[in-house]
This record gives sequence, C-alpha cells and structure tokens, in this order.
Amino acid sequence: MSQTLATSNKSNIVKPVAIPLKDLVPWAIFGVVISLILIYFVGAEQGATALISGHYVHEFVHDGRHLLGFPCH
Repeated sequence: MSQTLATSNKSNIVKPVAIPLKDLVPWAIFGVVISLILIYFVGAEQGATALISGHYVHEFVHDGRHLLGFPCH
C-alpha cells in the first residue's frame, strides 16, 4: 500500500496547461458547422427547403423534432 504525506512542498501541485486560442478555433468552427447541420436536418429538412426527396430524414428525426419543439405535422 502506498503512503502519501501532506507536505508543504509546492512541487506536488499540478498546474493546468494553457491551450492557445489558435488551437481551439478549428474545433470550435467544426462544432458550430456540425451543430448547424444537425439543426437543419431536425428542423427544416423535408419542408420547403428540402435537399433530400422522400420522407426518410423526416421519419429518422421525427421524435427529435417534437423534443426540440419543431412542428412537423
């Protein structure tokens, strides 16, 4: 069994690593694009702006539409 003693030695303190903003920007843009695509398919696809013919997308996201408050019928 290992034993750990509480000491006042500051070398045991874990410091967080700063992530530069330029490294986060591509991931933030990717997240926004994916979110917009999902919101489009849940909220608008199979309506007046349909990109895909048929009712497959509508049936796939039907319950999500009701959960998010989008009218669908």
